[in-house]
Amino acid sequence: MTPVRRFFGPLSPAGLWLGGAFLLLLLLLPFWGGSYVMTVAITVFYLALIGQSWNLMLGFAGLLSIGHALFVGIGAYTAAYLFAAIGLPPVVGIVPAVGLAVLMGLLIGYLGFRFAIGGVYFALLTIAFAEFVRIVIDHVPWLGATEGFFLKVSEADRHGIDLANLRGAPEMYYYLIMALALGALVLCRFLLRSRLGYYWQAIRDDAEAAQALGVNILRYKMYAVAISSGMAGVAGVFYAFYQNSLFPEIVFNIERSIEATLGSIVGGVGTLFGPIFGTFILTPLGEIVTEAIDLLKHWGVIDPQIKLDGLKLLIWGFIVVLIVLFKPKGLWPWVCARLRLTRPGAEG
Repeated sequence: MTPVRRFFGPLSPAGLWLGGAFLLLLLLLPFWGGSYVMTVAITVFYLALIGQSWNLMLGFAGLLSIGHALFVGIGAYTAAYLFAAIGLPPVVGIVPAVGLAVLMGLLIGYLGFRFAIGGVYFALLTIAFAEFVRIVIDHVPWLGATEGFFLKVSEADRHGIDLANLRGAPEMYYYLIMALALGALVLCRFLLRSRLGYYWQAIRDDAEAAQALGVNILRYKMYAVAISSGMAGVAGVFYAFYQNSLFPEIVFNIERSIEATLGSIVGGVGTLFGPIFGTFILTPLGEIVTEAIDLLKHWGVIDPQIKLDGLKLLIWGFIVVLIVLFKPKGLWPWVCARLRLTRPGAEG
């Protein structure tokens, strides 16, 4: 069996053909989609990358985090500061950025395991740390504090390709974040097929039984936290140089964490393709809602003075409730079964 066939083993021939056609469509998107479509696609892949990291922690290791924006923010601020202060290119700065995100994840993981904090209480611990770091940055002048941290961008930086400094045209950012998201997918597939992945699933399904069989629960859960927070840190580095501005109230906002988790919930927690599938549903849907509201205000159907900023999240929440009630395993397994995208008995 070839490495490609082994990697896509769960997919049926129909799934392979459909997936290949969709991938080709995405690769050609900059040639047929406008700037707005490409911006939405960049957001989709960015959230899919974070969602994949969150899914690894919960879906594969059974650890609930609602403060994943913490690891994204640490990666973003570290790489951005090193670039602005000493000119360290992000291709190098990503190492300390991801390293700090991993260290923060390990600290939270250790405290959670040391004091037997699990379930929803572990999730609250991640939120508490995210808020703590946000408050600290709010009072650090050399990180911009509440005024925001900005990266200088020249007109020349908006053209061409400069991967070392993450500077270039929108097409460069699109292909880069797509590569990162697909790379995370490949990494998770590899991990799931490894001994580490089998241990994670054993711990998730029955921690006591796994421990009785000699599995070091603390060690393998810490591995999950480290890899998950590191992946989120990578997303943070991309975010910093794509946006060129960082505000702690936005970067560490719990809403950012929720946005990343919803895609995994809708697609299917614990599935490989679920996070990216769910994000491809929710993000464009959110944009459609936003555009529809703007049109209704423009036509006078809705009073322009009425603020409906939270309507997108409200609709997302409603969708999640419906899925939890009627499709608790997520939409991806259901779609796979309906369209026969996976082989019988295989998990995708």
